[in-house]
Amino acid sequence: MTIFAYLLGLATGALLLFWQQGRQRYRERRLIKTLQATDWHAALGQVEQLVKTQPQQQRQLRSLGTSRDTLERILQTAPIGYLQVDEENQLIWCNDQANRLLKMNQPLTGSVQRRRLLLEVARSYELDALIEETREKQTHCQREWMLYQISPDPLHPKEEPTFPLRGYAIPLDSGEVGVFLENRQEAALLVQQRDRWTSDVAHELKTPLTSIRLVAETLQPRVDESQRRWLDRLVNETIRLSNLVEDLLNLSRLQGDQFQGLSLKPVDLPQLVQRAWVSLEPLAQVKALKLAYDGPSHCLANLDEPLFHRVLLNLIDNAIKHSPSRATVYVRLLEPGAPSLGYDAEEPEPERLILDVMDMGPGFNAKDLPYIFDRFYRADPSRTRTDPLVDLVPVDAGTATEVGRGTGLGLAIVSQIIEAHNGTITAANHPELGGGWLRLRLPATQPE
Repeated sequence: MTIFAYLLGLATGALLLFWQQGRQRYRERRLIKTLQATDWHAALGQVEQLVKTQPQQQRQLRSLGTSRDTLERILQTAPIGYLQVDEENQLIWCNDQANRLLKMNQPLTGSVQRRRLLLEVARSYELDALIEETREKQTHCQREWMLYQISPDPLHPKEEPTFPLRGYAIPLDSGEVGVFLENRQEAALLVQQRDRWTSDVAHELKTPLTSIRLVAETLQPRVDESQRRWLDRLVNETIRLSNLVEDLLNLSRLQGDQFQGLSLKPVDLPQLVQRAWVSLEPLAQVKALKLAYDGPSHCLANLDEPLFHRVLLNLIDNAIKHSPSRATVYVRLLEPGAPSLGYDAEEPEPERLILDVMDMGPGFNAKDLPYIFDRFYRADPSRTRTDPLVDLVPVDAGTATEVGRGTGLGLAIVSQIIEAHNGTITAANHPELGGGWLRLRLPATQPE
């Protein structure tokens, strides 16, 4: 029995050893097949790529961090303000210049530890409106406004300086908006100094130019016919300089502190158009031009009559000069809510009068349109060229401000007068006539 048990155990051990050896050989054969099927060059390449990529990614992350820090330092030391808000208009970042411009009085050095609504730290509703406009349109927007500082303590009010601001807002990811802020105080002071200097020079030139004109007109009948043309030319140039001085003085009266306000009263606009045409009719007759008026026969508007008469004189005179011979000058008046024509894509304006002055000339060049209403801007010669017959017509200086060569101030004066009436003026080329198209929008006045 003992021998049988011993032999049985020996057989069992031999079988177990044989099974283990067979299993080990199976694993070896399987490993060999797996190794034979593996592309070791590709595997080693992937391992090598991983080894190389990991430091590169780390370097890229370090570079991005360095770029972010550099950008933050640049914005902190920039001469203009910058702030950034999230989708709920909470301040998340600003530089020191923005902190000073908006008088936020916050210990903000870059990122904000506790986000607060922008209106809580900067009481500027125009800035808040600019941010909302940018977020809605998803494009960069610009706005200028006067920053009036509001005292945080109503019991102890403190007067803060007021200055003009310009904001450039850009949309960012996740509803965030970044705003660059520029203090326009220095530019405004330069404009004021320029206007004051222009006004002073114009005042100083007015008297000697009047004296030169009187002397030249006195000498005209006393010289020979062969020499009189030189005096005629002197008188014409003196009149032109006098008109330029008068235009500069008119601009000065309409701007800044010198503006005395408007003397508004109900004016029949169609009759005012006819009066302006009658004043300029001698110029129109030389070129055989006619006026075509389209609109109501009576329409009251609350206007400063002398100033608006000047507007119509400049616009119709401009149309006459740029119209070819035997053409038509078109003036159209649309009452509030009147439907526009087919080529006019704009909707009717229920609270605005629209006055159009159109000619059949060559029109404006596209590059000139943004600067048409700038002072002293002279358009392309093809637009400013005039009929030589116009220069031969004697026109009183108080009737037409620009005879022959323009001063470059006529449309600038028109724009300033229209702005004083809370209106707007735009320039374009008429899609059908091809000539210049000046459109005025004025507040409507209900007759009493």
